[in-house]
Amino acid sequence: METVTIARPYAEALYRLASQKAALSDWSRMLATASAVASDATMSDAIANPKFTRANVEQVFLAVMDKELNEEGKNLIRLLLENGRLALLPVIAEQFEKLKAEQSGMLEADIVSAFPLSAEQEKEMIGLLERRFARKVTTRVSVDPELIGGVKINAGDVVIDASVRGQLDNMAFALKR
Repeated sequence: METVTIARPYAEALYRLASQKAALSDWSRMLATASAVASDATMSDAIANPKFTRANVEQVFLAVMDKELNEEGKNLIRLLLENGRLALLPVIAEQFEKLKAEQSGMLEADIVSAFPLSAEQEKEMIGLLERRFARKVTTRVSVDPELIGGVKINAGDVVIDASVRGQLDNMAFALKR
């Protein structure tokens, strides 16, 4: 099963809890810190190591997090450990931030370009996306020379592939029919 599918219900539950308690920024901070700890190579090895019991991992993880987590945050760590899902913390944190952005009317978009974009080109793309989705858009821009030319945009559940690589792949698919 895909990690996002498993992580989403946790993120949704956390988002509801944080919203009810007006603690979205507290949970953002706790999840970001816990996700960084879970992503650490040494901690990842400990989480995946069958020689460590759940209690061992819990003790080490909570000791590292010390005062960074409130009691509900500690309970989340215990729940994830109990269900064998502590390694999903980075994905849960990402899904939580997406929910937070959606509720604030923001949309995150990833723009991948074959070549570096100028500030003007990036601003123009953001404007086009904001008009298309009728929401404020924040972007992460990266370069992937394998696109050959053009751009590929992931905005929420929408993928816009205006790359040469995408067009070549579509053409190859059409020719195989």
